[in-house]
Amino acid sequence: MNKVLIGVGPLTADEVVSVARLGAAVELSLDAQEEIRQSRKVIEDLADDVTPHYGVSTGFGALATRHIPTELRAQLQRSLVRSHAAGSGPEVEREVVRALMLLRLSTLATGRTGVRLETAQAYADLLNAGITPVVREYGSLGCSGDLAPLAHCALAVMGEGEVRDADGTQMPAGEALAAAGLTPVVLREKEGLALINGTDGMLGMLVLAAHDLHRLLAIADITAAMSVEAQLGTDAVFAADLQALRPHPGQAASAANLRAVLADSAIVASHRDPANCTRVQDAYSLRCTPQVHGAARDTLAHAEVVADRELASAVDNPVVTRDGRVESNGNFHGAPVACVLDFLAISVADIASVAERRTDRMLDVARSHGLPAFLADDPGVDSGHMIAQYTQAAIVSELKRLAAPASVDSIPSSAMQEDHVSMGWSAARKLRRAVDGLTRVLAIELLTAARALDLRAPLTPAPATDAVRAGLREHVQGPGTDRYLAPEIEAAVQYVADGRALAAAESVTGRLH
Repeated sequence: MNKVLIGVGPLTADEVVSVARLGAAVELSLDAQEEIRQSRKVIEDLADDVTPHYGVSTGFGALATRHIPTELRAQLQRSLVRSHAAGSGPEVEREVVRALMLLRLSTLATGRTGVRLETAQAYADLLNAGITPVVREYGSLGCSGDLAPLAHCALAVMGEGEVRDADGTQMPAGEALAAAGLTPVVLREKEGLALINGTDGMLGMLVLAAHDLHRLLAIADITAAMSVEAQLGTDAVFAADLQALRPHPGQAASAANLRAVLADSAIVASHRDPANCTRVQDAYSLRCTPQVHGAARDTLAHAEVVADRELASAVDNPVVTRDGRVESNGNFHGAPVACVLDFLAISVADIASVAERRTDRMLDVARSHGLPAFLADDPGVDSGHMIAQYTQAAIVSELKRLAAPASVDSIPSSAMQEDHVSMGWSAARKLRRAVDGLTRVLAIELLTAARALDLRAPLTPAPATDAVRAGLREHVQGPGTDRYLAPEIEAAVQYVADGRALAAAESVTGRLH
């Protein structure tokens, strides 16, 4: 997508990825512009009202009882943003910050926040200029939404704080805006609050992680199929009628992938005859692949339902209702998003765990059915992939720690006004690390299984798994004496991460589920 039109309705996940990751431009639709104007009029009509209105003529959080005189209300909004831009720690990735800004702009476009059109347009201008506010790792409790990360973005719109320009150079926001021909925004009533009260950071990371997991779950089926072949396993257990006895949709999809990827495998055919195979059944890590992978797929499907609902939400406090009321609410609480972020981290750990077990079986002469120890060229002199499995195990152990839920924690804040928080931002940050870890675990299984398939010659793998193996061989040599292994692992990681491994399989099978 070259440009994403932002209207009063929800963005799609693909549109979020396009802007956040691929740098697509944005434009406010005409209907969104009109909604913004209408709701702003409601706020301006309240500006001189003697009755206190939260966020318009009062302080915030535990200070909401303080009535703010008219002449201090612009300062109130600036002070809010400056004080809340309190993040600390490592810098957050560019794609996450762009997703956060885009989703805040999408809420502004609904007309439920009461900002001026020029303030909403400032976010579009920042995205289109490639200017990315510097946001730090720590600061959000996920309630009221992602306050500190969003405040750093609002600060940049004001021409303050630090940003990175389109080339990635860090500089003061005022300099970057001036270089791009943009004018800092002077915030007015309600606007500071509207720019920082949302679940945009955790939602953006959920959408990006879900996009990546679709590819990784298909890759997991491919690497599992390669491991089944390498260990002389059977494909009979993946039959559609057997899977239908337990009708989970994710399980059916995974089994269908396995059947497609293993189709016409000479290795599998070589031991399909019971006379040539004395094993009654394969180990769980092979035989139960559709059940394990399918559970993760169903978890992902649930998470995407939540993400779609959140993409259709207008999260702010207070909100301007369609009939012109300004009402406080609790929609900023991140619990719905935080829970599925944690749920996905559990599934990621489980997928990685079973992949590591399949890898380990290929390295053990007692369980690999004829492969050399550790797939080494000369076991004892060479160690083969022994330590590659150690690397997998270390990552899997880390993923198990990352699977411990953040959403069950809550630390009260704001003098007990915000006495229960979601920790959704923290759940999202650890899910990003988990997705990276899963990519690496699957890459090592692919690297190891490809070597094992080479060692099964003259038996030939399925056309699909052979295409994946051949694609890897363009960057990593086949079996031989020990070599510097880390670069080969990284080559496999990139082969998985950039979609080439999946594309190689799909060049034979067609689109996998």
